[in-house]
Amino acid sequence: MTPFAPDSIVLNRKLPLWYQVSQSLRASILGRSPRDPLRLPTEEQLAGHYGVSVLTMRQALKELEDEGLISRHRRRGTFIEPDARRSTPVRLLGSVDAIVAQQSGMTTELLEHGRAPLPTEVAEHFPDLAETATYHRLRSDEATGEPTNHARNYVRPELAERIDLADLVRWPMTKVLRDVVGADISRITDTVEARLADPETAKLLQVPLLSPILHYTGVTYDTAGRALDVAVIHYRGDRFSFTVTLDAT
Repeated sequence: MTPFAPDSIVLNRKLPLWYQVSQSLRASILGRSPRDPLRLPTEEQLAGHYGVSVLTMRQALKELEDEGLISRHRRRGTFIEPDARRSTPVRLLGSVDAIVAQQSGMTTELLEHGRAPLPTEVAEHFPDLAETATYHRLRSDEATGEPTNHARNYVRPELAERIDLADLVRWPMTKVLRDVVGADISRITDTVEARLADPETAKLLQVPLLSPILHYTGVTYDTAGRALDVAVIHYRGDRFSFTVTLDAT
């Protein structure tokens, strides 16, 4: 059996290596095609792929095993759980790959796209623009079909010209900008607050009007400090929680 082939990443030495590897592998697993094999390469092969020690790789795999995404069998190997539930809490630790991982593994429907004037809530991030390319997507749990969040992305027009809509159905916007468009991403800032579901959100997420939701705003910057993309996402409050882990080193 041919093992599953994960994506490659460039590791940030300021963050725990096991965490970055686990998040990258998680994104690869959740974003896989149904035709991809379920068997993972060996610990040694994965360690070589990511350029880390076997001990670090083992710690990363334990994280995914604890989450229920993989199962490990003595003498048989490590396998992706095909029916693993994808609605896990969002954990942020300053890694772009962590953002990609948390956005992966859901069925995505592109509701609308096109050019539009900047709404007030994102205009401050694009002081040099009057309009952006906008994309509105609805994400649902793969297993149950239950809506989990809906997202609006506001992207610089020159970047949007190189975006294939089919990629936005398959992958998160962060991955498309970085790995397909080739955007020079330096950092992403995240803001999360509690809100009440407005009529549009209540209808899309199939929750009662004015029920609690998590309102997330993520701003992606390039190395020159320009905002490339602003993501405004509404998460069902009964399906998600946010945990931020700070590294004291």
